[in-house]
Amino acid sequence: MTHFRSKRLSRPRRGKVVAAVLGLVAALSLGAIGDAQAAPSARAVPAADRWTDRPHGFASLAGGTTGGAGGKVVTVTVTDQAALAKYAAAEEPYVIRVEGALEMDPFGTEIPVASDKTIIGVSDTAEIVHGGFTLDPGTHNVIIRNLTIRDTAIEGNWDCKDTDYDGIRLDTAHHVWIDHIRFSRICDGQLDIRKDSEYVTVSYNRFTNNNKTFGIGWTPNVRTQITVDHNWFTGTKQRNPSADNCAYAHLYNNYLSSQLSDGDPVWTYGNWSRGKTKMVIENSFYDGVQHPYQADATAELVQRGSILRNTTGRHDAWGAAFDPREFYAYRLDPAAAVPALVKRFSGPQKRIGGPVELRVPAAYPTVQSAVDAVPDGNDTPVTIAVAPGTYREKVYIPASKPHLALRGTGRDRSDTVIVFDTPAEYGGSTGSATVRIAANDVTARNLTFSNDFDEAAHELKGEQALAMKTTGDRIVFEDTAFLGNQDTLMTDSPKLTTLSRVYVRDSYIEGDVDFVYGRATTVIERSVIRALSRGSDTNNGYITAASTWKGNPYGFLITKSKIVSDAPAGTFHLGRPWHPGGEPDAIAQVLIRDTQLPVAVKSSPWTDMSGFSWKDARFTEYRNHGPGAGVTADRPQMSDAAARTHTVAHYLEGTDDWAPYARHH
Repeated sequence: MTHFRSKRLSRPRRGKVVAAVLGLVAALSLGAIGDAQAAPSARAVPAADRWTDRPHGFASLAGGTTGGAGGKVVTVTVTDQAALAKYAAAEEPYVIRVEGALEMDPFGTEIPVASDKTIIGVSDTAEIVHGGFTLDPGTHNVIIRNLTIRDTAIEGNWDCKDTDYDGIRLDTAHHVWIDHIRFSRICDGQLDIRKDSEYVTVSYNRFTNNNKTFGIGWTPNVRTQITVDHNWFTGTKQRNPSADNCAYAHLYNNYLSSQLSDGDPVWTYGNWSRGKTKMVIENSFYDGVQHPYQADATAELVQRGSILRNTTGRHDAWGAAFDPREFYAYRLDPAAAVPALVKRFSGPQKRIGGPVELRVPAAYPTVQSAVDAVPDGNDTPVTIAVAPGTYREKVYIPASKPHLALRGTGRDRSDTVIVFDTPAEYGGSTGSATVRIAANDVTARNLTFSNDFDEAAHELKGEQALAMKTTGDRIVFEDTAFLGNQDTLMTDSPKLTTLSRVYVRDSYIEGDVDFVYGRATTVIERSVIRALSRGSDTNNGYITAASTWKGNPYGFLITKSKIVSDAPAGTFHLGRPWHPGGEPDAIAQVLIRDTQLPVAVKSSPWTDMSGFSWKDARFTEYRNHGPGAGVTADRPQMSDAAARTHTVAHYLEGTDDWAPYARHH
C-alpha cells in the first residue's frame, strides 16, 4: 500500500539541531569563566545527560540502581505526608512523585524509605519541610531526586549536638542515587551516608547554609564506594564531604564557594579523606575555601585538574588512591566551566519529575508489554517511547489505563510501524483492529498504524480490517499514519449516547470502503486522506460512514485537509450514513470544509446505506475546492452562519473546554 507523505514529514536538519544544542552547552559552560584559567579542553556532557533518569558512577555497578522502575512500573503522586509515608514504606516497588511542599509533623520527622523506591519531585517546586528521609540497614535500590529538603535547623543550636535531624540518612544501605536535591538549613547532617553503605552516587545537588553538611563513613570497615559529582557547596562550613574509611571516593566537577567561615582554624574545610579512604578529586573548582582538600596520614588522595582561587590552608595529595575508569566510564567537564554548569544544573529542575517514560524495545520488548506495565487507575502521564522498527503485534489500551502517550522516536512517522493482519472474519470488526484505545486521554505521535490484511488475495465474508479503533475520550493523533483498506480508522464511543472526542492533525489516512467511520466526535485537520482505487469504473468506495447519535450536533469534521485518489473520475463517495444494527437514532453528521477534493469524487458524493437515505443524515460541505468540488442539489452546503458554530473548537470543546489544537494556533 502506498504511504503518501504529507507536508508534516519535513524535519530540521540534524546538523543544525546538534549545533544548537552544543551552542547552548558552550554558552552555559563559558559564560562564567571570568578570570579563571581555563583547564585543558574536555568534552562537555550534553545538557540532556544532566537530568537523565539513569544513574551513573558507583550506583550503576553491581546490578545497578533502578529504584521503583524495576518490573511493573507503579507510579503514584503524593501531596501530603501520610501518602508519602505510606508508599515510601511499602514492600512493593513504587515511583513516588511528590507535588508541592509537604510539611513534616512532628518537626524533624524522617520518612522511612524501603527498598525499590523512586521518590522524585514534580518540577522544581516539590519540598520536604521540617523533615527528611532515612534508609535503614538492608535497604537497597533507592533513587531520591529533584526535591528541596529544608529547615530542620534550630536557632541557637548551630552544632546540633542536641538533635539529629538529617536531610537524608543511609545506614548500611546499598545502591542509592541522590540527585538534583537542594538541601538547606538542616540540623544535623544534610546528607549522612553511614555504616558501610555501598554503591552510592551523589550528583547535581545543592548543599547550602549548613554546618555539618555531608558525611560518609563512621565505621572501621573500609567498604563504601561513592561517586560525588557536579554538586554545589555554598554557604557551608565542614564535611563537603568528609569521607571516613571509604574504599573508593570519586569526587569530580564539584563547586565549593562562599564557604561559611567563623574563624575556626580546623573544622572549616572542603573535602577530607579520612581513615583509610582512597579519594580521587578531578576538575573541581574551589573559590575562597579554607583547607580545600586534605587527607589523614593513613588515607590517600589524588587531585588533578582542579582550579583553586583564593584558597588557604591544607592542599594535601599523596598516595596512588585508585583509577575510577577501572570501575566505570565517565566524562569530565573542564574545571573552568564547572561554576556555570553547576549553578545551572544543580538542585531541582523543572523538567525532571514529569511524565514517566517506558522505552520499547530497550526496557520492554513489545508495545503491549509496556502498556501492561502501566498500573490500572494510572493518574500520571506515561509516555511509551517506541524506537524505529516494525512491531508486528496487536495493542490494546484498556479503559483502566488513561494518560498514556505513544511516541515514535524515529525521524519520520514511517520509521515506527505497529502492524497486524487480522480481518473481521477472524474476530469481528473490533477484533480485527491492530490497535484499540479504550482509555481516555491518550495521545499518539510520529507513528504508523497498519492492518496489512490483503483483501484482494482472499474471499471472505468479513474483509473489514481496522488499523485503529478508539472508544476513549480526548484522544489525539498527531503526525500519524493509518494504513488499510476497508474500515481503516474507527473512532467510536462506549455506547450511542456517550460522547467521545478524537483529534487527528497533520496525519495520513488511506482506505477504500468506509475507512473513516464511527460515532465519536472526530476532527481531522491539516491531513491527507487517500481514497484507494478498487479498480472499478463506477464505484470505488466511501470515505466516511458516520453513526453520530442524533443528540450530538458534532460528528465528523474534515477541515483544511487534502483528499487524494488514483481512482477514476467520479467513482468515489464522500460518505454514507451508518446505522449499526439498524439503530434509528444514529443520524450521521459529517462536514467537509476548506478541503481540496480530487476528480475521483462523484458529482453526487453522498449515498444511501442499508435502506437509510443519505438525505436524512446531516451531510454538508463548506468552501471546498479542487477538481472534485462543486455545488449541486445533491451537495448540501453549510451556510456562513452555521459554519461559524462548526469549527474545530466547537467540535472538541465539550463540557470541559478541551482544546488540543490550541498549541498549534
